[in-house]
Amino acid sequence: MSTGPGLGWPDRANESPDDQLTGLGWPGGEGEDEGEGEAAGAEPEAVRGETGSGTGAAPSGHAMWGNTTSGTAENVGYVPTNGGRQQPPGPRKGPSQGESELVREALKDAKVSQETSGAALKVMSGRREQEWPRPASCRIVTIANQKGGVGKTTSSVNLAASLAMHGAQVLVVDLDPQGNASTALGVEHHAEIPSIYDVLIEDMPLAETVVAATDIPNLFCAPATLNLAGAEIELVSKVARESRLRRALEAYETDNFDYVLIDCPPSLGLLTVNALVGGDELLIPIQCEYYALEGLGQLVRTVDLVKAHLNPRLNVSTILLTMYDARTRLAAQVAEDVRSHFGDVVLNTVIPRSVRVSEAPSYGQSVMTYDPGSSGALAYSEAASEMAHRNTEAAK
Repeated sequence: MSTGPGLGWPDRANESPDDQLTGLGWPGGEGEDEGEGEAAGAEPEAVRGETGSGTGAAPSGHAMWGNTTSGTAENVGYVPTNGGRQQPPGPRKGPSQGESELVREALKDAKVSQETSGAALKVMSGRREQEWPRPASCRIVTIANQKGGVGKTTSSVNLAASLAMHGAQVLVVDLDPQGNASTALGVEHHAEIPSIYDVLIEDMPLAETVVAATDIPNLFCAPATLNLAGAEIELVSKVARESRLRRALEAYETDNFDYVLIDCPPSLGLLTVNALVGGDELLIPIQCEYYALEGLGQLVRTVDLVKAHLNPRLNVSTILLTMYDARTRLAAQVAEDVRSHFGDVVLNTVIPRSVRVSEAPSYGQSVMTYDPGSSGALAYSEAASEMAHRNTEAAK
């Protein structure tokens, strides 16, 4: 028997039946007879699609076609009517005898997943009832790293949310022109909104820009707008350009807060320098990849210059390892190198890669409220707890 070309099959019309190759999904010879027998009597396997006889039948095991018999495609969500045009899916039919076992397994897995999520939510609910120790005075923490994509904004938002959930009064100062921290906290930050730009350039009091974040009590934000993108140039001509944020914080009632977290842009320009001068502590998020280590030396040198000339109170108090992938040796090697160099400053908790952490800002939330049972939320909660307890004990 000869078959025509198409769908990757060779043109074998001129070959004799003995010369034609079978297998690997090509029809012909005994392979077709086996396919007919299987479609007529045997139950199709659950993992791969099977084909029966008929003109134009798909090759056996082709994932695009699903389970077909007699050359008819019957895929979920696709009904080849009206000239082959795609139609909306109709009501789903009940599982056949061959599929019933798979359905039961899927339902069992779904039940287990729900029970696991419920247990995680109970754990998070219990943790919210426990207040962490609050500092004797307001801690102003700058979160900076000139490399982009290491988790500065994500860490700022989720650490702040976790601290606020455990009784602390927290203010997030969004110093990044992209305004991602403002987005994640559900705070408006369009051009007409009073923002941190007006504080730095127009000498607006910081109190006029601070607004409450949505969903989480005790959490506040001083938003950033796109106007802040031009602040690097406009600050050049300003008097005391490096310490304008510090003066705004000193004029504001920061004693009403337990923590002020300053989210920095991915650069070492005047905005980041203002944040380093304005903060007493520096938290450095480090992605567990080689490039993240490469620029760390430059950041440390900048911190030393700021300490020597502008802010002697500044110290590197916390290093947080982010985007940790336990499947790779590189992540473990980077973590080991950072811990050996910086010692106890590095938090024991590492932040794993998590899809939920990335999804949360699109809903105007932190991962702490978006999915409190996810691995990312649990990791940030542990990191915030460690940060709160460790530095409180060190201050005593």
